[in-house]
Amino acid sequence: MSVIFIVLPLAILIVGAAVGAFVWSARTGQMDDLETPAVRMLRDEGR
Repeated sequence: MSVIFIVLPLAILIVGAAVGAFVWSARTGQMDDLETPAVRMLRDEGR
């Protein structure tokens, strides 16, 4: 039972860090263009 006192705050910190990273990436424009990188390799640029 005492393990829950260690694991629960650790899990909350990890989830908080993940949410913080998601919010940061969304605000800085990391997820603005999701389609272009997937089709970029299909375009022939004459190389």
